[in-house]
Amino acid sequence: MRRLFAAGLCAAAGMAGAQTIDERFNDYPTSARADYVFACMAVNGQGRDVLERCSCSVDQIAAVLPYGKYVEAETVLSMRQVGGERMAIFRGTAMTDALVADLRRAQAEAEILCF
Repeated sequence: MRRLFAAGLCAAAGMAGAQTIDERFNDYPTSARADYVFACMAVNGQGRDVLERCSCSVDQIAAVLPYGKYVEAETVLSMRQVGGERMAIFRGTAMTDALVADLRRAQAEAEILCF
């Protein structure tokens, strides 16, 4: 009986781990994926092959970077474009640099795999 219970716990733990990976991969809302693909296609061209490459790219980024970190990094990049002293917190701090570096690494990996 104890062995059966232990086996059930191991199976449940394995399924929970698989769900976590799937949930992390799928935690990007459709609108965020679409925004990324539209922006990617605006830069790289308007063809079916580019659509597939850009879709691949956002899927690869989603596999590496949780959506919350993606939003934080995109916010930092947006705020760095705004001038003024109040925006200095988004420039050159270790925390913001790390967020942007993680996004850049995910984008570089996606570019290698998809383009």
